[in-house]
Amino acid sequence: MTADTHESRRSPAARRPVVVTVAVVVVYLSAFANVLLGILVLLSRYQVARAEVLAVSLLGAAIILFGLLLVAVASGLARGSRLSRVLATIYLAVLITLNAVTIAATDGWDWSTAIQLAVQVLVVVVLWAPPGSRHFARAAAAE
Repeated sequence: MTADTHESRRSPAARRPVVVTVAVVVVYLSAFANVLLGILVLLSRYQVARAEVLAVSLLGAAIILFGLLLVAVASGLARGSRLSRVLATIYLAVLITLNAVTIAATDGWDWSTAIQLAVQVLVVVVLWAPPGSRHFARAAAAE
């Protein structure tokens, strides 16, 4: 059989909306960018006052951890898992908070952290807006 035959047999409910596909790609990119940002924040502990070293170190480690957890749930988002959508939302909310703290607590990461923050808010909106919401509801109904 050709790919066209397989494609025509797929039900409309099984097709993922483009906006969800874009959200999944952005989640992966955001997750890897957060890991990189966390590493850079962690390394910046050598440039802060001695009293702030622990706080900056913990902040960097937390950003890395939640970035890696977000990588883990991104594949579930691609499959339409409602649990992955909830976990991604929780992880993104924590990352949004951590990025806001990074902007407030450090000097060198304001522009990159602000971009990360905006992307993360956009992903949460896309996952819960009507096209994404309908996709996850259909995937749950199909199971």
